[in-house]
Amino acid sequence: MRLGSQPKREIGMTRAELYAFISRHKLGVLGYLSPVGTPQSALVGIAVTPELEIIFDTVNSSRKYSALLRNPAASFVIGWVGEVTVQYEGFAFQPSGADLDRYQQLYFTAWPECRDHLIWPGIAYFVVRPQWIRHSDFDRRPPLIEEFTY
Repeated sequence: MRLGSQPKREIGMTRAELYAFISRHKLGVLGYLSPVGTPQSALVGIAVTPELEIIFDTVNSSRKYSALLRNPAASFVIGWVGEVTVQYEGFAFQPSGADLDRYQQLYFTAWPECRDHLIWPGIAYFVVRPQWIRHSDFDRRPPLIEEFTY
């Protein structure tokens, strides 16, 4: 997805509404593949950009770090209060230079206490750009399910 591009919309939720939903949640379950292709997951602290990119930190000794460098395919489940969730699929990358600074500032806005992580040995930041998002609200009758492809 290019920054500023709009998704092909299947139903009526806007990007701003998706952003608001994801922004209200500080945690997400990250899914990724091990080097041998087995599924792995981790609960991570997240921040989101207006372009719906998800930012998280980790350390370079973690399983997710090496796995995402080998295979950047990543997924998230966000929001599990009631039966309202976002399923999210995309590709992870490590920003650098001025981009890293910008993403870190966005992350620290959501997680000010995580500025302390900057002194951790091996701290790393990943950004996941969306390819597909599904917002599901099974608390509604009938349920509301909306999909976005980027």
